Amino acid sequence: MMNPKVDFYFTKAEKWQEELEQLRKIVLECELSEELKWGVPCYTFQKSNIVLIHDFKEYCALLFMKGALLDNANGLLIQQTENVQAARQIRFTNLQEIIENKAILKAYIYEAIEVEKAGLKVELKKTTEYNIPEEFQQKLDESSSLKTAFEALTPGRQRAYLLHFAQPKQAKTREARVEKCIPQILDGKGLND
Repeated sequence: MMNPKVDFYFTKAEKWQEELEQLRKIVLECELSEELKWGVPCYTFQKSNIVLIHDFKEYCALLFMKGALLDNANGLLIQQTENVQAARQIRFTNLQEIIENKAILKAYIYEAIEVEKAGLKVELKKTTEYNIPEEFQQKLDESSSLKTAFEALTPGRQRAYLLHFAQPKQAKTREARVEKCIPQILDGKGLND
């Protein structure tokens, strides 16, 4: 059922209006509830998030919350970046693509609902499986208070720091990032707190 709180998202769209409306129609035909979450249309089954619709400059997309668990025989599901563990996108750049793939899209949506009904969960990588950049490891080895503070952070906060520290190609930049973040870690704060 259409939710009037979500209508603005489809009317404000400058570039992908027809495509977004077609995606909305397809998803709603699969009898999901339409809600607004994270500022975008989110479709739920028994209060569990199944799929989002969102638009970008280059494309519009359906984003399956547990897309990693879906059978990607059609090869349409895309992992946005290597750090995205659960979600997968199907991207579109024109209305015809959506219309031609309607049956396949519905099959993905129904499969996503079945994944939810079965209570399946994406096995997320544990923080211990992420590499600790040597510049940060050195600081952890030198300071037991830093090590204790880092270990006290939630796994999500630990991952955010490790990914942030590992990103730069140059050691000098990695060192600067580590130095800059040490006071935050000691304060028990996450990267974006």
